[in-house]
Amino acid sequence: MPISGINMTYNNTGVIGPQDGDIQVKLKEDHRPTDEYVQALREQLPRMFPGISFAFLPADIVSQILNFGAPAPIDLQVRGADVNANFAYANKLLSRIRRIPGIADARIQQSPNSPSFNIDVDRTRAQYVGLTERDVTNSLVVNLAGSSQVAPTYYLNPDNGVSYSIVMQTPQYQIDSLSALQTLPITAPGVSQSPILGGIADITRSTSSAVVSQYDIQSLVQIYATPQGRDLGAVAADVRAVIADTVKDVPKGSSVALLGQVQTMESAFSGLLFGLLAAVVLIYLLIVVNFQSWSDPFVIITALPAALAGIVWMLFTTQTTLSVPALTGAIMCMGVATANSVLVISFARERYEELGDPVAAALEAGFVRFRPVLMTALAMIIGMTPMALGLGEGGEQNAPLGRAVIGGLIFATIATLMFVPVVFSMVHKKQGAKAAASPETSHAH
Repeated sequence: MPISGINMTYNNTGVIGPQDGDIQVKLKEDHRPTDEYVQALREQLPRMFPGISFAFLPADIVSQILNFGAPAPIDLQVRGADVNANFAYANKLLSRIRRIPGIADARIQQSPNSPSFNIDVDRTRAQYVGLTERDVTNSLVVNLAGSSQVAPTYYLNPDNGVSYSIVMQTPQYQIDSLSALQTLPITAPGVSQSPILGGIADITRSTSSAVVSQYDIQSLVQIYATPQGRDLGAVAADVRAVIADTVKDVPKGSSVALLGQVQTMESAFSGLLFGLLAAVVLIYLLIVVNFQSWSDPFVIITALPAALAGIVWMLFTTQTTLSVPALTGAIMCMGVATANSVLVISFARERYEELGDPVAAALEAGFVRFRPVLMTALAMIIGMTPMALGLGEGGEQNAPLGRAVIGGLIFATIATLMFVPVVFSMVHKKQGAKAAASPETSHAH
């Protein structure tokens, strides 16, 4: 990794210094799903390179956006003023989290023991030669990091009118030892001779945080983890159980928060499930207005529970976890299932008005509308098959959508052709019986 902090600023892979590195792997065409390669590398790399920790970061833009820039879907934050106590607690938490099945790449992001030099300036000695703490700091910044922070300088190129930033810095290979650091000249305006750093300061070795992370001005320690072979929801539930178990060990004044993709997922799921319910209610109310009746729209939406059952069955059979694409597919499926149901019931109503027998009307509707319903459903099912198989590069991303639609439609179509006409005949039989009974009661009066 580059030593410069500027390159690190634009990097969201979670690297924090020259001890970290990024390796990018580009897969050839016609490769197997990415997860299989990641799983194989997770097993082999630590064996081949003991003492190095490996983590696989979200490679595609969708995962990166869902993680909100974090390098892992599970982002556990221990926030509080006492950094050392937080680190101790985070390490306890990490050892428990690593034992959760389906968790990979569990790691603490920050490092509390990055080697550093502590430069303790003797102010009395510095004052004798006319220097202040600020002069020492400025000289060190220019020598070690460049003059861009202390004295920004620009050169305007007259040929093209572009201003270029000019940065002065001592070459890094010249400051490669402790003695080279001690002999650095300290310059200041108004000081004729430049004393060396070792003459006015004591330099000691120490350790410090490699990166300082904060949330609402509180220092925090982050544990990152990625699910593998298990769905994020189940893993997150186990992580929450571990947090609840260790709540008595949380340092005083500190708090623990589970963020990352887990939060995004929960808000998306609640929104989509509400959308699914709203879709069913709105469909019902819309048909009520069109049919001028409360009972027939109810008959129409009796196909929807079968569609939901089909979605669950299909996802379970194909070992697909519930996800945003799957829920989107469920909402799509509701529309097509209702359309087919409307087709059958609107015809049954026409026949019922002519024949006056709900059973005969329902039977006729089932027979006559059999072909159009089957054609609509088959067109959708066949169209969704390539998506459901997850073919092509990154095809496994949208496969749950196709699977949900196919499973839902298979069940909804059977319900539309077999179950919905039965419900229609039962509802209208009851209504017919009521209508027959009401004139007699009025006659008795």
